[in-house]
Amino acid sequence: MSASLRVPTAPHRAAPRTSPPPSPSPSPGDATALLDAYRPGTDRFLASSRQTLLASGTAAEVPYDSRPLSARVREVLDARRRAGDPAPIVVGALPFSPDAPPSLAVPQSVSRASALCEDPLIALPGPATEPGTWQTREVPAAADYAASVAAAVRRMRAGEFDKVVLARTLELTSSRDLDLPAMLRRLAQHDPKGYTFAVPSGPGRTLVGASPELLVARSGNVLTANPLAGSAPRSNDLAEDVRRAATLLESPKDLHEHAVVVAAVRKALAPFCVSLDVPERPTLVRTAAMWHLSTTVTGTLADPATSSLDLASALHPTPAVCGTPTDTARAVIAESEPFERGAYTGMVGWQDADGDGEWVVTIRCAEAEGRSLRLFAGAGVVAASSPDAETAETGAKFRTFLSAVGAAL
Repeated sequence: MSASLRVPTAPHRAAPRTSPPPSPSPSPGDATALLDAYRPGTDRFLASSRQTLLASGTAAEVPYDSRPLSARVREVLDARRRAGDPAPIVVGALPFSPDAPPSLAVPQSVSRASALCEDPLIALPGPATEPGTWQTREVPAAADYAASVAAAVRRMRAGEFDKVVLARTLELTSSRDLDLPAMLRRLAQHDPKGYTFAVPSGPGRTLVGASPELLVARSGNVLTANPLAGSAPRSNDLAEDVRRAATLLESPKDLHEHAVVVAAVRKALAPFCVSLDVPERPTLVRTAAMWHLSTTVTGTLADPATSSLDLASALHPTPAVCGTPTDTARAVIAESEPFERGAYTGMVGWQDADGDGEWVVTIRCAEAEGRSLRLFAGAGVVAASSPDAETAETGAKFRTFLSAVGAAL
């Protein structure tokens, strides 16, 4: 069942499209060819459930100033159109902090193909994990992270706030140069239905990952958001895996956590819509490592000038990556996490000059620099949370990336 929210608005001009444009027609090998063509430093790779995109070179960068981000992006895209680019797009990553600079650029060329999950060649054996030695450092250590969760739970039970997402990192240093293309290929094969990405995130740094969560997509006057909140680790034993999924779907703690996020998404998107469809109960989605509670929200925009970045900026940060109330959760995160999140729990994606685009929550990711990788994982903490369980959840989330590099926690 679902609940449709009708938002009264003034009469408005109809959008030029009322349904998503067709995705590229699948052809064996077209998506994996773009995956194999990715080169770090100069390329930006994004794969979603609708398409695979490889952007090469940099024709223009989005400036960093006090103007709204969507206005800066629109200015750059309009300038590229006037310069003769018939279909410019911006591609890249935005950080968790709204005050930090974005890493967005208009590429010199863009190649598109069908979704990776529609390419049968994605099932072929990929590059083997190269032998090497990893030095691993947890920041914070698991015990310190659990203590931070316990402190947050005490404050929530005292009524200070409702939820906070606390993260930790693994700093990995390799004895060999990093093979980012091979790493990206293994991530894509691990979860070909997810959102796989590799984009520059700063001088000499690359953000690479495989997120399960769509923040928002816009195509014509149709928007889609897919908040995830409430998680459980997968099991290699089929019976146990099914039991964990069923338990998650009935867990009061996880259902409450999920409901908080969905309510925030509804509240953020409703002002932009003439109709918004929000299912009453979540469903389950799975990755190779985790089960997640999922709700797919769809809506019809009131104003065709509303861009995907307008929507993404209104949503970011959702309680799924920050907490609620937002300002209090941000303060707790700053007090509790002994590192800067950077691009982690920001968003990565693309937008074209018409305002269409896809933006994904930047989780299940790492930032690569030199021979080092910094992995990130977080857990949603509510008053019913267990410090040990949330610590174990972050460890399970690290598995997505650890398996791609041949390291262990």
